[in-house]
Amino acid sequence: MLVEYIEKAMIKAVYDKLEDGSFSGRIPECPGVIAFGTTLYQCEQELKSSLEGWLIVKIRYGDKLPVMGRINLNARMPAFPGANAAAHA
Repeated sequence: MLVEYIEKAMIKAVYDKLEDGSFSGRIPECPGVIAFGTTLYQCEQELKSSLEGWLIVKIRYGDKLPVMGRINLNARMPAFPGANAAAHA
C-alpha cells in the first residue's frame, strides 16, 4: 500500500525548469517535499527519495498524512503496544 501511495503522490508532482537549465520539483499536497536535479529524470528520482524520507518522519511522529487518491494511510496505521513508552525512553 505504501508503494501505491508514493505512486499516487508522484503523479501530483509539479516540475519547473530553472534559468540554469536544471529542474525543481515539489508535491503541493506534501509541504516540504522538494527536490532539484540537473535533468528532469534526476529531479524526479530525488523528489521520490525526498517523499520517502518525509513519509518516514511523518509516520514516525504520528503526523496526519494527506490522502492520495483513495489511499488514506491515517486510517490504516496500527498503534503498537508500548510505542509511546519506547518513544519517551
